[in-house]
Amino acid sequence: MNYLYETHLHTSQASICAVSPGRDYIRRYKDLGYAGIIITDHFYNGNTAIDRSLPWNRWVDRFCRGYEEARNEGAKQGLDVFFGWEETFDDDDYLVYGLDKEWLLEHPEAACWTRREQYETAVQYGGCVVQAHPFRQHAYIRGIHLSTGCVHGVEAANGGNHSQSYDALAMRYAKRLGLPVTAGSDIHSAADVQPGGVFGVYLDTKMTSIQDYVQAIRQDRIQGLRMTPGRCDCSGAETVDLPVDIRGPEDRRTDQDLWTFLG
Repeated sequence: MNYLYETHLHTSQASICAVSPGRDYIRRYKDLGYAGIIITDHFYNGNTAIDRSLPWNRWVDRFCRGYEEARNEGAKQGLDVFFGWEETFDDDDYLVYGLDKEWLLEHPEAACWTRREQYETAVQYGGCVVQAHPFRQHAYIRGIHLSTGCVHGVEAANGGNHSQSYDALAMRYAKRLGLPVTAGSDIHSAADVQPGGVFGVYLDTKMTSIQDYVQAIRQDRIQGLRMTPGRCDCSGAETVDLPVDIRGPEDRRTDQDLWTFLG
C-alpha cells in the first residue's frame, strides 16, 4: 500500500502570498485520499508574512502558527500534518525538512544562512534540503540558480509552475545530478485543492514524523509522484529565457553552459 503526501503548502498565517489558513486545508486533502500534508511556509528571507523586526522567539512563534493550527485540526479529522519551510536566496527556493520549532528557537542564525550553511546544518541535525521549482520563469524572477552541491533532492513537479517545460527541465536536472525527485502543489489556497489539481509523493510506509520523509529522500525511497499526466515529459522543447547560474559543490559559480551541463 502506498501513502500519498503533499510536500509543498503555504498558509496565510506565515506566507504573505497565501489566502487560506492552515485549518482550511485539512478536510479537502483528507477527502482526496491524502495520508498527510507538509506545511512549508515562506521562511525569513522569502515571502514571509511575519514582521522581521520582531525578536527571534516571537518571529518563530508566529511563523509556526499556520502549521500548528493545521496540525491541531488534522488531529481532529484524521490527517497527519508535518512541518517544514521554504527559504529563498537569489530567486532560488529550497524546501527544508527535519528541523522543528524547538530547533529554530535555539538557532537564530538560520535567518542568515548561505546555501552551503543551510545544507550543512540540515545534514548535521538530520534534515534535508530539496530545491523547489528550479527552472520556474516569471516576471519577478531575474535568473535561475542551480546549487548542485547543496541539495538532497529536486522538486521535479510543481503545481504552481505555469509551464510543464519547467518541470521537464527540473527532471532532467535531477537525473543529471542523480538525485531523488519530489512533487508538490506549491498551493496557496484551499479552494485549489481539487481532484487532478494537487500533486504529491507516494511512500510505501505511513509517516509517523517528518524524519520519515527526510529518510525517504536521503535514502532515495520515494515510491512515486502524484502529478498531472506528462508533467515531467522531457520529449518536448524546453527553453530558458533567463540567465542561468550553475554552482558547484561548494556553492561557487561555475562557467558551465546549461545545455552542455544537462547533456
